[in-house]
Amino acid sequence: MTDFDDNICKRYLSMITNIVILSLIICISLVLWIVSMTAGTYYGNLRPISPWRWLFSVVVPVLISSNGFKKKSLDHSGALGGLVVGFIITIANFSFFTSLLMFFISSSILTKWKGEIKKRQDSEYKEGGQRNWVQVFCNGAVPTELALLYMIENGPGEIPIDFSRQHTASWMCLSLLASLACSAGDTWASEVGTILSKSPPRLITTWEKVPVGTNGGVTMVGFACSLLGGTFVGITYYLTQLVFVNDLDISAPQWPIIAFGGLAGLLGSVVDSYLGATMQFTGLDENTGMVINNPTHKAKHIAGKPILDNNGVNLFSSILIALLLPTVAWGFWPRE
Repeated sequence: MTDFDDNICKRYLSMITNIVILSLIICISLVLWIVSMTAGTYYGNLRPISPWRWLFSVVVPVLISSNGFKKKSLDHSGALGGLVVGFIITIANFSFFTSLLMFFISSSILTKWKGEIKKRQDSEYKEGGQRNWVQVFCNGAVPTELALLYMIENGPGEIPIDFSRQHTASWMCLSLLASLACSAGDTWASEVGTILSKSPPRLITTWEKVPVGTNGGVTMVGFACSLLGGTFVGITYYLTQLVFVNDLDISAPQWPIIAFGGLAGLLGSVVDSYLGATMQFTGLDENTGMVINNPTHKAKHIAGKPILDNNGVNLFSSILIALLLPTVAWGFWPRE
C-alpha cells in the first residue's frame, strides 16, 4: 500500500469515527430528552426539555466545534470533547452557553494573537493554539459537572441569581460562572499580559524578576487583563439573563454578576499563578535559551516542583475558585 492510499484510509477512518461518535451523541441526547419529557409528565414538578432547546443544544455545539477544528483552535479530540461539554452546558442554561461561547472565542483569538512572538517565548506553543481533549476537560469539566447538578436541582432553563428564593441553584450558577471567569482571566493574562507588558514578570511567591513564560510569573498588565477577562464573561452572563429570564422585576438585582465575574477572573489568575510557581516546574534550556516545563539535565531550575502540569494547575484553580467565590458572593449579594 502506498503512502497516498494509507492517507486516504486514515481520512476515511477518521470520517467514519466522527460519524459514529456524532450519531451516539445524538442518540444519547435524544434519550435524555425523552427521559426528561417522561419524568416531567409523571412527576409534574420537573421542567422538561423542550424540543427546540434539545435541537439547539445539539446543532449549535456541532457547528462551533467543527468551526474550531477547521480554524485549528481545537484538534480532533478537542473538538469531540468540546461537543460533549457544549451540549451539556447549552441544554442546562443559555446563560451558561453564552458564557462558555465567549470564553472559547476570546481565548482562541487571543491565543493566536502575536503567535510569532509567543512561538519564540514558549517551547510548547502550538500553531493556532490547538486544544486537545485534556485541555478542554480541564477547563470544562467543572462547568459541565455543575451544569448537570443544576439540571438535577432545577431542570433545564434560566433563573435569576437570587439567594433568598433559590439558594442552591443560585450557588451553582455562580459557581459555574466563577469557573469560566477563572479560566478566562488566566487565559487573558497569559496571552495578552506577556505581550503588552513592558516590564519583566515577577515570580508571585518571591517577587523576583523571571524570564517571560515562567509559570507563576505575573505583571500588573497581566492582572488587569485577568480582571477584564473575567468581567467580559460576567457581562455576557448578565446580558443573557436580561434576554431570557422573565421574572427579573421581582428578583434580586443581577448587576453584581458583572463584578463577580471580574473578581473571579482576577483571583483565578492569582491562584493559578501561585500554583504554577510552587507546583509546576519551570526551567531555562541553556542550549535554546527558552523556558521549558519539564526538568532535564540541561535545564537551569527557575521555580516550582514537577508535581502538576499546566492542565492540572488550570483544573485545580478552577475547582478552588468555583468552590470559594459563590460562598463569598452569598454574603454580599443584594436581597429583594
